[in-house]
Amino acid sequence: MAHISPLDTDSHPELQPILAGAAAAMGFVPNSTRTMAHMRQLPFVFSALFGTIMGGDAKAIFAGLQGVLPEQNAAEENLPAELLQLIAYCVSLSAGCRYCQAHTGHNTERASAAPAQQAERLAQVLNYETAECFTAAERAAIGLALAAGQVPNASDVEHFMALREHYSERQQVQIVAVISLFGFLNRWNDTLATTLEQTPTDFAQEHLRGGGWQLSKHAAE
Repeated sequence: MAHISPLDTDSHPELQPILAGAAAAMGFVPNSTRTMAHMRQLPFVFSALFGTIMGGDAKAIFAGLQGVLPEQNAAEENLPAELLQLIAYCVSLSAGCRYCQAHTGHNTERASAAPAQQAERLAQVLNYETAECFTAAERAAIGLALAAGQVPNASDVEHFMALREHYSERQQVQIVAVISLFGFLNRWNDTLATTLEQTPTDFAQEHLRGGGWQLSKHAAE
């Protein structure tokens, strides 16, 4: 049983262009698209990314979205940048991508209103269940991110039961979208051994080395 129910798209005519495109390509509308639709713009943007990767012309794809891309729904439910970066850090930590750990750790600090506290929070991520520096809502998000970053994926119904106590379905979709986005970026940067830039390198060497972070293959030649 799905942890987040697909949206009843029949009552959302603004989604019909993207649904029609999916049906034409696949013969049906996948439930994954309908679940993404809790964030109304997400199926359109994902379709553009997917289409480009699969050989489509991005200019034509984005031109086709003009006039059909809906307004962002429930913008007031967007989660804080600090939390989104923390989720991205956790999934990257679990997946083992040191490039993304350095980026997201640094971005977590930059997004915070209290950057001096972020080093402790990042150091306590693996102790999130008991660490006093996290709220119950943050613990729910961290737990899912750490589980989802594992191979095989270790997320389960208990993670979503915890999420539902603190987040709307739209917010849960945003959390899973961040986790999935960094699934792509973790694979991209670890596969390519992308050279880590100096600013996140300095941050990681100062704040993340205590947890075992190393520059490793992401060093410049």
